[in-house]
Amino acid sequence: MSMTSIKRWMNPRVWAYVFGYLFAVMMIAPLLWMLISAFKEPGSTVTILGKLFGTPFSLESFAKVMKPDGTAMMWRWTLNSVIVGVVQTAITVLLSSWAAFAVSRIPFKGKTFIFALILAGMMVPVESIVVPLFQMVTDMGWSNSYNALIWPGMMLPLAFLILKQFIDQLPNELLEAAKMDGAGIFRIWARIIFPLSSSSMAAVSIFIFIQSWNNLLWPMLVAQDTAMMTLPVGIPTFQSIFATDLAVPMASNVLASIPALLVFLFFQKHIIKGISMTGIK
Repeated sequence: MSMTSIKRWMNPRVWAYVFGYLFAVMMIAPLLWMLISAFKEPGSTVTILGKLFGTPFSLESFAKVMKPDGTAMMWRWTLNSVIVGVVQTAITVLLSSWAAFAVSRIPFKGKTFIFALILAGMMVPVESIVVPLFQMVTDMGWSNSYNALIWPGMMLPLAFLILKQFIDQLPNELLEAAKMDGAGIFRIWARIIFPLSSSSMAAVSIFIFIQSWNNLLWPMLVAQDTAMMTLPVGIPTFQSIFATDLAVPMASNVLASIPALLVFLFFQKHIIKGISMTGIK
C-alpha cells in the first residue's frame, strides 16, 4: 500500500463515511428482513439467511392476513387506527395552536405559570397517569369506544411548544396592523397566525399522527373488544396464533407500517421546514 493510500485511509472524513454506512446498514437490515420474510410462503424458514433467499416468494402470507375469517381483523384495526390518528391529530393541532397563540400574544395574569405548567407536562411520564386516567374513562362509560381512544391523548406539550416558538418570532407590527384594522383575536388567528404557521403545523401533525399510530399502552387498556383494537394492539394478538410461523406476522407488520411510512415520506420536508422555522434545535 502506497503512502498516499495510507494517508487517505487515515483521513477522519473517510472513517466518518465508513461508520455512517455501517450504521445505515444496521438500521435497514431488520426492515429488509421483515420485508423479505413477508413475501415468503406461510411456514417458511426465515431465520436462516440461506433459506430466506432460497425459498420461493409468494403473496400467500398477505392473503392470509387480509382474509376476513375472524382470526385477523386487519381492515377493522386499520380503520380504527386511521380514525383515531386523524381525529386526534386534527383536534390536537387546533387546540395547541390556540393555546400557543394565547400564551404567546394575549396578555393575561398567570401566563408565565400556565406556560411553565404546560412544559412540566413534558416531564411527566404517561405511565404515571394511566391508572387515574383509566378510572376516569371507566366512570364515564367510555371503555371500548372511540372517545376513550381519542380524547385522553390530545394536547401534547411538544405541539404547543413548537407552535409557540414560531408565533413568538412573528413581528409585532403585523399583529398591531391587524388590530388597527379592527380584527379581533379569533380573526387574527384565522387570517394571520394559521396561514403563516402552516409549515410548523404540518410538522406537528406528522409527529402527532405517527405517535398516535404507534401508541400501544393506552389503546391496550381501553380497547378490550377485538373490534375496537388499533393495529399496535391487534397485531400482537394475531401474531400469538402464529408463534412458530414468522412469515404471516411479518406480512401483518409490513401492512401496518405502510400508512405511517407513506405519511413520513410524503411530508418529511415539512418536518425539516417546520422545525427550522421555529428555531428549535
